Amino acid sequence: MEKAKKKIVKIRRRKKGAKRNLYFHSGTHDAIVKFQQEELNSEKEKLYVTDILPAFDKLVENLIFIHGFKSSHSSYEDLKSDCVTFLYETLHKFDHSRGTKAFSYFNVVAKNWLIIKSKQRAKQNRRQVSIDDPFSISKRDMRAIETYKIAPEQDERILKRESIENMFSLMKEIKGKLSSENEIACINAIICLFEKIDDLDLLNKRAIFVYLRDISNLNPKQLSIAMSSIRKHYKSLVKLEEFDIFF
Repeated sequence: MEKAKKKIVKIRRRKKGAKRNLYFHSGTHDAIVKFQQEELNSEKEKLYVTDILPAFDKLVENLIFIHGFKSSHSSYEDLKSDCVTFLYETLHKFDHSRGTKAFSYFNVVAKNWLIIKSKQRAKQNRRQVSIDDPFSISKRDMRAIETYKIAPEQDERILKRESIENMFSLMKEIKGKLSSENEIACINAIICLFEKIDDLDLLNKRAIFVYLRDISNLNPKQLSIAMSSIRKHYKSLVKLEEFDIFF
């Protein structure tokens, strides 16, 4: 009887002293800590774009492909971009004084965000039914469809039209008070968003931020700063009776 041939497994070892090419390393951790302590917006933006964003981008990319999150979403790029934006918005929550490494913290944050979004996507897909198959539609959904067919009263349409007109007048007034190119790009994006609001499928805080970012071509930091300035003008103008858009 012939002896079974032994399978030879080659083990590749790194040469002594050779360093692994890590995308999220101690330098990234230090950059995040420095970002939190930096007061100048220009320096914070430089730190984020140069030292933090590439690590976030690669971290999210790995999580999406390793755990198969891509299969449950129509667009990989949108999913990755939204997750990276979320990590940027949570930068201030990381507390290095607890001894936690930045990679461990943001790896968990990103993974949890992707899990939640995947569950929401799956739930949304289960709710989608064909209008041509009435037996698959619940009574509640059928009532919603029937209610949607009912045209609003004339006075309601007039009030809504006046509200929209006042809103655009308000935004035009705000635009006239802005001087920064980023702020003007931001208000133009807001106006564009309202003009196309009936064509948008999803409206929540995260989606609106993504829409504005894409339309304005501003990065998250620039958009946040511009919106803060616009918000101040908005608060001062809505106090005036001329711009009372809330009925």
